Amino acid sequence: MAPTTAPRLGAAVRAAARSPLWRTVLALVLVLAGLGGWWLSANRSPGYPRGSTGFVTGVQGGVYDKYGQLLETHVAKAMPGVRLRLDNSQGSIDNLARVTSGQDDFAIATADAVAQYSGPGKDRLRAIARLYDDYLQLVVPADSPVHRTADLKGLRVGVGQSLSGVNLVTRRLLASARLDPDHDIQPAMLGVGEATEQLREGGIDAFFWSGGLPTGALTSLSERFRIRIVPLGDLAEAVHQIEGGGTDAYRAATMPKGTYPNAEPKDAVATVAVPNLLITRDDVDTDLVQGMTRAVIDSRDQIGAKVHAAQLVDLRTAVYTDPLPLHEGAMRYYRSVKP
Repeated sequence: MAPTTAPRLGAAVRAAARSPLWRTVLALVLVLAGLGGWWLSANRSPGYPRGSTGFVTGVQGGVYDKYGQLLETHVAKAMPGVRLRLDNSQGSIDNLARVTSGQDDFAIATADAVAQYSGPGKDRLRAIARLYDDYLQLVVPADSPVHRTADLKGLRVGVGQSLSGVNLVTRRLLASARLDPDHDIQPAMLGVGEATEQLREGGIDAFFWSGGLPTGALTSLSERFRIRIVPLGDLAEAVHQIEGGGTDAYRAATMPKGTYPNAEPKDAVATVAVPNLLITRDDVDTDLVQGMTRAVIDSRDQIGAKVHAAQLVDLRTAVYTDPLPLHEGAMRYYRSVKP
């Protein structure tokens, strides 16, 4: 029985294979199989970034610190395979050294700090985006006799930590006001958190701060202690002429009325501003940098609701990262969204 049935079955299969209908079905099966393989391959995304990467922010209580915390939350959702490790630092100059040495892969730094940085690995620095501007703020007790920078002579002044962008620009501002930063004042190397406490307790007479508006530490101080913001607009031009200050990073700016509702004066305050850049190194993974660039742009409204300065992050201006060139991953992102 079996020997007779097998030839008949084989003949039937061969006949079906020769039919047009069978050939059509077979072709469809092969096409679907190919599409299925492509879909699985595309969703495997072997180049999708994964793992932990370091992001150095700044002093606790500063805008860099808060921005980093909120960006970390967004990255966790936008790139589930990536864990952003946040590290505090003294500020911009410290951040540049940490990125060039490989301690961290990402950081925020002011454009003037980038321009003057001369540490090893500077040529490997790359930009991801221009973020928002820092505003220079000179803070004194409301009843202080200080009404301009030159009035600080002989006083105890917080000038930022030694590796901070605050210290860099403060020295330039003091020199612009014809004050020797090392001898005409009593400098105190303090971060913004320590400076606010020292001012409130009478340990210092004034302090400089460079940060996005408003800075939480100053808002908090103004709610516990009467402060006044001293105008710095008269130094906007002179700061460009200071040795080492030859950068176009600085611009005249105005702190809007009501930036700190409990501080004096109630009106707008003329000052100096400098852009912040999100930076990385040329050897950081291209896919990771592209994802970070997308996260920065996409999170603007979410982060801006809590860090008002971040509302100024804009796709049209993010590419202006002078003095650093863009990382290839960042360029890839900007090309992908270009109209």
